[in-house]
Amino acid sequence: MTIAAKQTPLHAAHVAAGARMVDFAGWDMPVNYGSQIEEHHAVRRDAGMFDVSHMLALDLAGPDATTWLRGLLANDVAKLKDNGKALYSCMLNERGGVIDDLIVYRFSDADYRIVVNAGTADKDVAWMRQRIAATGANVTLQARRDLAMIAVQGPRAIERATLALPELSTANGVPAPFFGARVGDLLIARTGYTGEDGLEIAVPASRAEAMWNALAAAGVRPCGLGARDTLRLEAGMNLYGQDMDDHVSPLNAGLSWTVDMKDEARDFLGRAALQANPASQRLLGLILEDKGVLRSHMKVFTSGGEGETTSGSFSPTLEKSIAFARVPLATQPGEAVEVDIRGKRLKARTVKLPFVRNGKALV
Repeated sequence: MTIAAKQTPLHAAHVAAGARMVDFAGWDMPVNYGSQIEEHHAVRRDAGMFDVSHMLALDLAGPDATTWLRGLLANDVAKLKDNGKALYSCMLNERGGVIDDLIVYRFSDADYRIVVNAGTADKDVAWMRQRIAATGANVTLQARRDLAMIAVQGPRAIERATLALPELSTANGVPAPFFGARVGDLLIARTGYTGEDGLEIAVPASRAEAMWNALAAAGVRPCGLGARDTLRLEAGMNLYGQDMDDHVSPLNAGLSWTVDMKDEARDFLGRAALQANPASQRLLGLILEDKGVLRSHMKVFTSGGEGETTSGSFSPTLEKSIAFARVPLATQPGEAVEVDIRGKRLKARTVKLPFVRNGKALV
């Protein structure tokens, strides 16, 4: 028996626009609207938008919210001193593996919004509810499937979005980078997954299609998951399930900057495992110097031993094949390496991530 893929509130708009739809984490999602390359360039050079309603928003409320999150996440929400400030973090299991990576927004010590990945949403909610019960925390967790989410990204994203959405013209409509603001029934966040400026907007599902159409009329180009993947790859941003998972430590996945151990009294889940098992690998970028295409799960040969690519694709901005590679800890940016592509060892070089940021090549 085949289980039908779930549909976002924008599904009809995608189909009407001629999108090529694919199954992604159990959701019927647009991979492109004709040209993935053109969609990629639209975000790097102007403005594009993505339906990210398959991701799940969670509202956490209650007097113990801050204390409970400090025990749940590897990054420390106590750093969020200002209302609306966002924090990127991993949520770990007891072995130090990554259950999910997520963004949390603080609105008060008793009021948080958490956004988790589509493919892990059910697992995440079950894990969080289990932890609430285990700790006896005085909090409530509400899954917000009544919301849609639209990401508007690119150097002209805010300019074009302001033409379409009157809420952005209000005093607190456009938040500072890595902040979120509640404006009427919207949550408008200055965050994204492309390496460009832009907004991620949570909107009631009933308003989503009208907002999508208004943004399109203002010159924001609809973009699919294909462009989203090449954009995040160029921007050096991990994808859950490829670059890390339940069995991979954030210390080996280029995410040590999201692990905060400064407060020795804060005993977050997975801390003991991370302290007992320091990093043994590092995540670097690869640029292929021979002809070919880098993909995930390719063997990488370095002077210090073998590694493996975790994500790979053709970079429209660099016009080269690029990848993330988990390699021995001693490997440095700028090293010549080889990658096994279909039985041939092709030349590549390592680089520090990201490849591209704010429309500019950094390698």
